[in-house]
Parts: sequence; structure tokens; C-alpha cells
Amino acid sequence: VLIQSIRTVNRSIGTRLGSAVTRKHGERGLPDGSISLQLTGSAGNSLGAFVPKGINIVVTGDANDYVGKGLSGGTVVVRPSAELACTAEDNVIAGNVIGYGATSGSLHLRGRVGERFCVRNSGATAVVEGIGDHGCEYMTGGVAVILGPTGRNFAAGMSGGVAYVFDEQGSFRDAVNAEMVELERPSGGDLDELRSIVERHRDLTGSDVAVRILADWDNASGLFTKVMPRDYKRVLDAAAQARQDGTDEIEAIMASALQKGAPRG
Repeated sequence: VLIQSIRTVNRSIGTRLGSAVTRKHGERGLPDGSISLQLTGSAGNSLGAFVPKGINIVVTGDANDYVGKGLSGGTVVVRPSAELACTAEDNVIAGNVIGYGATSGSLHLRGRVGERFCVRNSGATAVVEGIGDHGCEYMTGGVAVILGPTGRNFAAGMSGGVAYVFDEQGSFRDAVNAEMVELERPSGGDLDELRSIVERHRDLTGSDVAVRILADWDNASGLFTKVMPRDYKRVLDAAAQARQDGTDEIEAIMASALQKGAPRG
């Protein structure tokens, strides 16, 4: 465990450490929680960029743009100081383009962030309490959970992964770019996954929003909207049917499902 203060001039915190871990241990990284960085202050750009499995970074303070860029299995948490005299979910905790191109791992931010949250995310789980415009743009995988308001043009070009948005005001539908996605009500396994993610967010950040949602889960869970890309859903449905039928040609069936969903002309 390393405990120290940071300033905005300290950029790409954790990246060189992650590089050393990857050179020695390869893609598998280290067991979860092997290395922990406990930081206080304001992080510069690209906090936790490309950090692999086994490295946890917790910032008590705030951060700039590109938190978790290319995240590759590690965990990055940004939470405000307990001495901060404001409501965390109403204030910005980090900048723009959070989780850009992340492939795995998790991000938990107690507060709001700027534009282009989870752009090109392909496998990480990311939780935040409000975002600006263009959320989940070109996202191809992973899970995004937004426990607050979003800006316009949400899910533009989103071809994979899933987003859950806590739509307490009932206005989220108007912010969605519906060209490639459908809006659903989460149920069954969706709610189990979602609850587990919100519980982890509460535990890692102390989020008041998460505490309130979990305390009234039966009612609050009904306020979530699930954003599901149409082609991605078609592939998942085809794979599930193939497994049910006991076929060994799941990859071919999935490819066929994608082909059917491709634009013509």
C-alpha cells in the first residue's frame, strides 16, 4: 500500500507501475488488490491509464480528463474528501472522456463527470453519478451505470455493452440517440447484476446516492432504464438459443445474427 498526496502535474498515475506489472506477469496481471495506491489531492490527466488487474487506485479529491483510459483490469476510484462541504452527486469529480477505450476492470466515481463518458469502452464496468453529452459513444462492451442525469446524444454509435441509467426525473429518453439502441426495463438477472454494482459503488466510495437507492431498492430499481444495442441483443439472443439447442456452432450462429442486422446497400 502506497499512501501519498498528488497534484495536477502528476499525470498518468499508475501507468508506469502497470507497465512493470504487465511486463512481468503478462495479460493475467496480479490477484485483485495486490497493489493499492491511496492518494489525496487532485490527479492530473489520465489517472490509472492502462492499469492492469491487481492494481487498485483510490483518489480522495478529484481528477482531470481521461481517468481510466485504456483500463485493463485494474480498479480506479475517485471520491471527494469527507471535509468537502457540498453534495457530492451535484458536483463534478472528474473531467471529460472517462474510461476511454477501457477493456476490463472497474471505475467508480462519486460525483459527476464531463462529456464522452465511456467512449469506446469495450469491457470495463464504470459507475458515475451524472454525466455530460455523448455518454457511451461508440461503446462496444462492458457495463456503464449512471446514477444521475445525462447530457444529450447518449449512446450514439453504441454497438455493444449495456448501460443502466437511473432516470429519477423521467427525462432520459429525450437525451438518447436511438439509432442503434433500444430502451428497456431491467429485470431478473439484470437487476441482480445492477444491484451488485451499486453495492460495490457504495462500499468503495461511500456514495449517498447508492445508499438511498439500495435502501429503497424495490421502488428505486423501477426507475432504471437499460440501454441495449439492437445488434448486440440479437447476437446474445442467438447465442443463448444455440446453447439451449446444444449446438457446437455458436460462433457461426452469432456471425449470422450480426449479418442479418447489418445495413444493406
